[in-house]
Amino acid sequence: MKIVIIEDEELTALDLVETILKVETNAEIVTILKSVKEAVVFFNKNKQHIDLIFSDIQLGDGLSFEIFKAVESNFPVIFCTAFDEYALNAFKTNGIDYILKPFSEKSIAEAISKYENLKQTFSKDSFHIEEMIAMLDRQKNHKTGAVLVYYKDKIIPIKLEEVAVFYIENEITYILTFDNQQYIINKTLEEIEKIAPEYFYRTNRQNIVNRKAIKEASQYFARKLSLTLSIPFKGTITISKEKASDFLNWLSGN
Repeated sequence: MKIVIIEDEELTALDLVETILKVETNAEIVTILKSVKEAVVFFNKNKQHIDLIFSDIQLGDGLSFEIFKAVESNFPVIFCTAFDEYALNAFKTNGIDYILKPFSEKSIAEAISKYENLKQTFSKDSFHIEEMIAMLDRQKNHKTGAVLVYYKDKIIPIKLEEVAVFYIENEITYILTFDNQQYIINKTLEEIEKIAPEYFYRTNRQNIVNRKAIKEASQYFARKLSLTLSIPFKGTITISKEKASDFLNWLSGN
């Protein structure tokens, strides 16, 4: 398996090389590219077959998406980044997986396994990146990802499955997890409600709730619904009478 790495941090690149070779003994690291400019020159000059690319997104001279716009390439890409806001663009740019740093042997092994499964699904004679991306779009609707939160002086990933409620207080967006931890997230509820809609519901202007956090729904004033959660929550979460039917359909899985 011939692999190209695009990463501008030397230690991270070397760590990635070591991790890839541990989980895929037949891998050959063709080269490590450190910038958009260097990568564009490489792919334009080298027409050799590449099986897979591991790429950071934020490079010193721009975003790696610029590389794949500048060169003709159907090489599948596994993006490794510390930021989750580029996920949608990644899946539009030959991306087959999106790994949040710090990566691990497990996350790299799972990404390579996904590549192998996709390669078997699409034979060389019929392989088209557009078909693969379409399939990944369907897959990621069922995949639980992560969001980045701010905690003291750190930015850390929180798995969506750990989030009970997203809510707004004093114009700041917070996360409340099932183990009752609170974090600030630098996203609006409008951005968040697009994430895994089968698991989360925008109940009103202030709240988005995980289905697993809902203990029960009961009648409230003026034919509204009021939710009781399985974890302590200081606010009252209500659903308008206009949204009640839609919410109950969602809650039942329909």
